[in-house]
Amino acid sequence: MNSTIVGKLLARGMAAGLVAGLLALVVAYFLGEPPTEAGIAYEAAHSHEEGEELVSRAAQSTTGLATGVLVYGVGLGGIAALAYCFALGRVGAFGPRATAGLLSLSGLVAVYIVPFLKYPANPPAVSDAATISQRTTLYLLMVVLSVLLAVAAVILGKRLAPRLGNWNATIAAGAFFVLAVGLAYAFLPAVNEMPKDFPAEVVWQFRISALAVQAVLWAGFGLVFGVLAERLLQPRRAGARIGAAEPRAVAPSA
Repeated sequence: MNSTIVGKLLARGMAAGLVAGLLALVVAYFLGEPPTEAGIAYEAAHSHEEGEELVSRAAQSTTGLATGVLVYGVGLGGIAALAYCFALGRVGAFGPRATAGLLSLSGLVAVYIVPFLKYPANPPAVSDAATISQRTTLYLLMVVLSVLLAVAAVILGKRLAPRLGNWNATIAAGAFFVLAVGLAYAFLPAVNEMPKDFPAEVVWQFRISALAVQAVLWAGFGLVFGVLAERLLQPRRAGARIGAAEPRAVAPSA
């Protein structure tokens, strides 16, 4: 794959990330904002300090939210597109669209779900501001470990496939990944700063909304980028699919 194709895939990945970010923004606004507001209300009711609000809450929930989600989507799309360039043809006999879907599913699991299960997202007022550096470091460490273990599992599966077959090799690689992640969970310290009287319903609503945002973001990227990548890499096949879907003109009978 030459640099020109890589550059075009990178641009398409960023465009797909932008579209996926727009979809995720809708989910974040309608599902994520209510528990966030509830968390802020709890913090205001239990805090005795009055600080100056540099950015209004209205701006945070609209312009700030949109900027953060869209920038994140574009960045994710660019990084995922580069990973796609490396993975295409190396993870199996998958076409461009199937590879994009597999990459998106793997990214969702390795980059978000695995770290999320160890260090789940929490609404405002749940965590201690004094431990933010420690919590951020632990979370990023879990993300890096998860991605590295996922890559190692793929390599292991490919090496075992000639001896065990694809099915058994996939099971063995999956078992290795689960075991290694379990060990990481056991050795990394837990973080539990939840106030005893904080509403459990708000916590679960916030965590479900955070998971939904990521699921929509990765799924949207995989679907959009798969189509764009196929049109670039296999233009004839993509054109044939489009042509097959269009009704053909029937010559009038004599």
